[in-house]
Parts: sequence; C-alpha cells; structure tokens
Amino acid sequence: MEAIRHLSRRALTPLVWLLLVGSVLALGLPPAAQAQTPAPPAAVAAPAHSGGEASLKLPDLAQASFVGMTGRTMLQWGLLICLLGLAFGLVIYSQLKNLPVHQSMREISELIYETCKTYLITQGKFLMILELFIAVIIVFYFGILQHFEAVKVVIILLFSVVGILGSYGVAWFGIRINTFANSRTAFASLKGLPYPVYAIPIKAGMSIGMLLVSVELFIMLCILLYIPRDYAGACFIGFAIGESLGAAALRIAGGIFTKIADIGSDLMKIVFNIKEDDARNPGVIADCTGDNAGDSVGPTADGFETYGVTGVALITFILLAVPKELVQVQLLVWIFWCGSSSCVSS
Repeated sequence: MEAIRHLSRRALTPLVWLLLVGSVLALGLPPAAQAQTPAPPAAVAAPAHSGGEASLKLPDLAQASFVGMTGRTMLQWGLLICLLGLAFGLVIYSQLKNLPVHQSMREISELIYETCKTYLITQGKFLMILELFIAVIIVFYFGILQHFEAVKVVIILLFSVVGILGSYGVAWFGIRINTFANSRTAFASLKGLPYPVYAIPIKAGMSIGMLLVSVELFIMLCILLYIPRDYAGACFIGFAIGESLGAAALRIAGGIFTKIADIGSDLMKIVFNIKEDDARNPGVIADCTGDNAGDSVGPTADGFETYGVTGVALITFILLAVPKELVQVQLLVWIFWCGSSSCVSS
C-alpha cells in the first residue's frame, strides 16, 4: 500500500510542475503576443454596470403587450391579487381566533404570547441598533466608494428599513397566529377526532404563507410599477439588504433562545426531578416561548427574505443577461405574473 502511494506521488509531481510552468508562461506572455489576438468590436461590448444591482435601470413595462394588455396593466392586476391574498390570510386568522377554546388553555397561550411579545420587542431594539451599523456601511460603500448621488443612497437606506420591517412584521404575525392555533388545537383534541387536530395547524400555515407571499409580492410590484426606473435598482438592493439582515438576526437569535430555554427546563428536570413540560417547572413557559421563537419567528422571517432576494436576483439576471429591452419586459412580467397567479392557485 505504501509503495502505491509512493508511485502515485512520483507520477503526480511532473504533472504539478507542468501546470505551474504553463501558468507562468501564460502570465508572462509579451505584449506583442497578446496583441495578436484580435480585440472584439466596441459595438458588441456589454455595458459596464458599476455598483451592482443598485445601478440597474428598469425598462419601460408598457412597451410589451399580453392578451391585449400592456405589461404595466397586467402587473397592476397582480397588485389586486396580492391584496386578495392578504385578505385571505387575515380571514383565516379571524377564523382561528374565533374557534372554541377552554379558558385555562387560552390563558396559557396568552401567557406564552406575552412572553413571545417581550422577546420580539427586545429583538426589534437589537435590529434598530444593527441597522445603524449597516447604514454606516451602506453610506460608505455606495456614497464614498461607488460615488452614488445622495438621493440613491437615501433610497437604499429607506428600503433597507422597509425590508427589516417586512421580515419583522410577518414574524410577529406568525407568532401571534401560532399561539392562537396551539390552544385551539389542544382543545379540539379533547373530542378524540383526528381531523380537527390536523386541520387547525394547516390553516395556520396557510394564513402565514399566503400573507407572507402577498406582502412580499405587493412591495416588489410597487417598486416595479411606481418607482422611477432609474431608482428601482437602488430600491431593490436596499430592500434585499434589509430583509436579509432582519431574517438572519431573527433566525439565529431564535435558535439560540430556544436552545437556552430548552436546556434550562432540562436542568430543572434533572435537579428537582420535575418533568420538562410539568406546570411546576418554572422554565416551561420559557421553553414554549423558545419553541415559537425558533420554529415560528425564524422560519417565517427566513421565508420572507428568501422569496424577496430570489426575486431581486431574477430581476438582476434578466437585466444583465438579456440585451433586448422588449424581451426583458416580457420576462419580468412573466415571472411576476406567475407569482401572482400562484397566489390564486394556492
């Protein structure tokens, strides 16, 4: 076996040296040799885009027509679908809230929600501090290094706040409806029927998912339709920065919180011989709050961020990879109309 390794090393050594010599020769070619390669014509060179997504300019959405409507009109119908999806999520929320529940179960779920609310308020204060640091970086990068005009830098800052508020808002909605659903599911299980125990959590997930997607699509369509085309790129990059920042903080902090609370309850179980979910365990409410923080707040904010940055990435790819403006408009309208139509199908 040792002999095989030795032979392998001896066989690879000349190959490594050959690659190194080839790299040096390629990098050390004289200018005359490099000049022999004909340069591409200036007319076919791709336009330079400094500053990334923030410097992108959207095409005129009205120049393409679909089934007798301009692209702009179709996306405006998409706004209406987003509002309907938002209404659907709120209707499901109202239905869950009005389901029957035992008073003691309601009190426990409200106690858990109050603890979750304290956690979210603390997280909100932390996000405000974090946004101040990110704002300094945004001003330094876009204002000083990229030499963006002051208006664009301010737009990026404002939409980064919009992105944070979006992630934070859907996370709050998710934790509110989950605490409703928890107690209602527990009460429904007393009947001994499997369907209500299955249907109530599914409805809660439908409400969160539909509201999340509708809010995300509504914001992005408003940027596409009503923000001047020169500033839309700055809006999108600011929005993506904000929602990514909010989702990362909520996801990581929620995971840490749930683990600490879980370990605290386990320690009470070990030291005092009290079960983890026993009402006498002082860590049980913190443990339930941690479960909501880790399994509701984090994934909800993460889903909002993932949907948003994927949309920004698709817009960037279309504007940079497709040279014809008409095709750019067709693709942009198509992907956002598919997103709006999926709300209807859901």
